[in-house]
Amino acid sequence: MGQLLLRTFLFLLLLVISAVSAGAVKLTVGSSDAQFQSIPEAISAAHHGDTIEVHAGTYSGNLVLNKQVTLLGINRPVIRGDGAGSVLTVLADGCVIKGLIVEHSGSNLQDEDSGILLKSDNNQIQENVLRDILYGIYLYRSRTNILRGNVIRGRTELELGERGAGIHLWDSPGNTIEDNIISETRDGMYIQSCNDNQIRRNRVFNLRYGLHYMFSDRNIFEDNLFADNVAGAAIMYSNHIEFRRNAFIHNRGFSSFGILFQDCDELLAEENFIVDNATGIFMEALRLTTFRHNVIANNDVGIQMFSSSDRNVFSENNFVDNLNPLQLVGKTSTTQWSQNGRGNFWSNYDGYDMNEDGIGDVPHRVQNLFEYMEGEHPRLRVYLESPAAKAMAMAEKTFPLFKSSSERDPAPLMKAIKLRYSFEQHGPASRADFGSMAISLLMGCMAAAVLHRSRRRRQTAGGSRRQGQTVGGKKAAAGWEDRGTFT
Repeated sequence: MGQLLLRTFLFLLLLVISAVSAGAVKLTVGSSDAQFQSIPEAISAAHHGDTIEVHAGTYSGNLVLNKQVTLLGINRPVIRGDGAGSVLTVLADGCVIKGLIVEHSGSNLQDEDSGILLKSDNNQIQENVLRDILYGIYLYRSRTNILRGNVIRGRTELELGERGAGIHLWDSPGNTIEDNIISETRDGMYIQSCNDNQIRRNRVFNLRYGLHYMFSDRNIFEDNLFADNVAGAAIMYSNHIEFRRNAFIHNRGFSSFGILFQDCDELLAEENFIVDNATGIFMEALRLTTFRHNVIANNDVGIQMFSSSDRNVFSENNFVDNLNPLQLVGKTSTTQWSQNGRGNFWSNYDGYDMNEDGIGDVPHRVQNLFEYMEGEHPRLRVYLESPAAKAMAMAEKTFPLFKSSSERDPAPLMKAIKLRYSFEQHGPASRADFGSMAISLLMGCMAAAVLHRSRRRRQTAGGSRRQGQTVGGKKAAAGWEDRGTFT
């Protein structure tokens, strides 16, 4: 009896599927032999599961998809909106929009005027071009969609704050966003209250925040490029996020950073490139997060860390040629600078490796005195490369009279971790020469005076300190190379 019921069910299911397949038809719009000359007419005539082929041409007017259809562009037709509201609004589940040029949305940020506005689930938005739009693709309580291979460009005539995001998600979990190119919008991707999204291989540049992200857990970011923005990414009030093989390159501006973490727990960042930013990594109230196999290079400040950041781990990262590797705001931190006996590679490490095990025999002090002072007095940053700062650091190293940072890497690596940079090249921008000669010279004289007084005090006391001997230990060259390999 059970087998008979199962066979009957499978037979009926096959009949239903066959009926649906047989019922799905193709409707054409715009060609010489097309069935329809306007898209709304085709949508009105279409049934569940039909495909509407839209041939080359310009079609004016906003569109609403209120039934499950595929809207397929042939030779890039242009859907030109009314200039008010969203150009294409999707209300039905399971729609496909592919191969269109979508342009000329409205201008009201509060009304979510978009190129494509999704208010349904399980849609596919693929290989479209969106231009002259306020928001690009807006997901409003829209689940499990696929956004793939779209090109989104905002309105350059507007100020940054007047534009919408390229891809905007609100209360929209479980989506896949990959292979999109976004530029000239306000934020590249704005994600709020959206869990369990997969975001891969997107290119985001020439805007405010590459990624603006809050109150969203368990999202995965892989192989994305955030370059030439005011800020690369701002991650706030979220937990259990994974970042792998992303690049945050040349994000500069007032209070700018490659990636910012604010009040987050248990994140993972590995094999990312954080290069040539004003501040590479900004950390405030970041907890229980692991950074490994990342490159932090050529930033003005490698890491700006507040003491509210708790129990984070840095292991097997490459810190190369940062103007200041660490700016610690507060007296101490609970940061762990090594794990399982392996620390990080520091391009300014001057220790040695007598037993040639690849680990420096002398712990690396992450900050010198001047860098420690800069953590409490950020305005000193403009003098970080000045002769005065270098003289003060040398004086403090030779005659340590002042208490400086206690941050130490106990197992610094002698060679950089090898990582492949797979993105298009973005060369580091030249840094401006900050600081006046007069003030720099004055600070240099002060540092020299401190050094002179220290020497006289030791001579008077009859004490002498034997200066440590520098031992062989060849350190592998590390750099940012055009061929894309970090060695």
